[in-house]
Amino acid sequence: MSVGMVLEGGGMRGLYTAGVLDTLIDEEIQIDGMVTVSAGALFGINFASKQKGRALRYNKMYIRDKRYISLRSFLKTGDIVNKDFAFYTIPFSLDIFDEKTFKQSGIDFYVTVTNMETGKPEYVLITEPLKQMEALRASGSMPFVSQPVIHKGSNYLDGGASDSIPIKKARTLGYDKNIVILTQPLDYRKTKPNNFMIDRWYKNYPAFKNTLKNRYKNYNNTIEKIIEDEQSGNTFVIRPSETIPIKRLERDPAKLQVMYDLGVKDAEKQILELKSYLNLSLLSNKN
Repeated sequence: MSVGMVLEGGGMRGLYTAGVLDTLIDEEIQIDGMVTVSAGALFGINFASKQKGRALRYNKMYIRDKRYISLRSFLKTGDIVNKDFAFYTIPFSLDIFDEKTFKQSGIDFYVTVTNMETGKPEYVLITEPLKQMEALRASGSMPFVSQPVIHKGSNYLDGGASDSIPIKKARTLGYDKNIVILTQPLDYRKTKPNNFMIDRWYKNYPAFKNTLKNRYKNYNNTIEKIIEDEQSGNTFVIRPSETIPIKRLERDPAKLQVMYDLGVKDAEKQILELKSYLNLSLLSNKN
C-alpha cells in the first residue's frame, strides 16, 4: 500500500502543518510521496529530513529579524521574504537542512509552482533541495509581495495561486491512501479578490491574472471535493480544530507557537484514527 500526503500553504499558518508533521515523525508514520505547495513545501520538507522542530525553531528565532521578513527587504529587493537570508543563509549555515536524510527517506517530494506565462500549476520533483532552492522559493513566493522567480527560463510565483491544495496531482500519482493537511478550519472559504488590484499589478501576465481572479472558486471547489472524499473514507484530513487569529506573515513568536501547538494537539487527537485509516497497528510506536 502506498501513502501520499498533500500539504496546503498559508504563510505562517503553515506552523500548524509543522506541528502535525512533527507528531507524525514521533509516531513513525511512513509516507511514500508528498505533494506540497508554498509554506507546505517550505515547512513540510523537514518531515522528509526528519528534522523535528526545525520549522518552528528557525521561524521563532528569526521572525523579527529584518534580514528574514521585512518591509525593508520588500522596498529594497521586491521580496518581503529576503531571498538570501531565508533561502540560503538559514538552510546552509544557521539551521542547516539535512539533505542526506532527505535523500535517504525514499519520499517523492513535489513542490507546486505557478507558471506566470500560462497561469497553470507545475509540479517539481525535489531530489536535491539545496541545489533546487529556487524551485522551493518559487513555490513560496506570494503574489504582490514577491518578485517573479526565474526557474529554467520561465517566471514563477506561489504554487497556491493555481493549485492551493494539490490533491488532484496526488491522485494522478496513484497513491492508495492520501493524507491531506489543511491550514484553515472546516468552515473557511475564500472570497472574491480585488480584481482591480490584480489587473494593475499583473497587467503583463494575462493568464496569471485570470488564475488569481479565479483562485477563490477553485479553492472552494477543491475543499468541497475533499470533504466529500473525507466523508466517504477515501481521504484522511487533518485541519485546525479552531480558528487562530494569525497573519499570513505573522511576526509574533508567541502566535507561531500557538499555531504549532494546535497542530500537535489535533494530530495527537486523530492519530489512532489515522493509523486505522492506514491499516496500521493502533498501538503507539513510541516507547
